[in-house]
Amino acid sequence: MALSGRTLFPGRAEGVLLKLGAPLSFWGGVDPDSGRIVDGRHPQRGAAIGGTVLAVPRTVGSSSSSAVMLELIRAGHAPAALVLGQVDAILIVGCLAGRELGYACPPVLEMAADRIAGLATGRYRVAAGNGDGVLEKIGPSG
Repeated sequence: MALSGRTLFPGRAEGVLLKLGAPLSFWGGVDPDSGRIVDGRHPQRGAAIGGTVLAVPRTVGSSSSSAVMLELIRAGHAPAALVLGQVDAILIVGCLAGRELGYACPPVLEMAADRIAGLATGRYRVAAGNGDGVLEKIGPSG
C-alpha cells in the first residue's frame, strides 16, 4: 500500500522504518557522531537513526537542528529518508546545505501525524518528487 505525502526535499530512498513515539529534538537529542538518539527522556533513547526511514510525529525545533542534520549527513549517520508529521524548515536547511556541499541527502516527506502513527513495521521506499511524494511498504523489517 502506498501513502502520499507532500515533498519537502526531493529524492528516493529505502530503509527499515523507525517510527518514533514522541517528538524529537535533533539539537541535543541526537548524537551526530553516532547517529543515535541520546535524549535521556526520549522513549527510543539509544536507537540508531542512520539508514532508516525515520518517521517523526513532530520535531522539537531549534535553530541548530540544521547543523546537526548536516553533521549526520557528513558523518554518514543520517536517516535514509525523513517522514515528518509537521514541517521543520530549519531541519531541511541542513539537507539543502548538504546537497550544496555534494553529499547525498535524505528525501523528506510531510505526512499527517495520525498516518505516521498507523504505519506498520517493515521496509519502506520513499519517492519524493515535485509536489506529492509516496511512502510505500516494500517488505518486512528483516
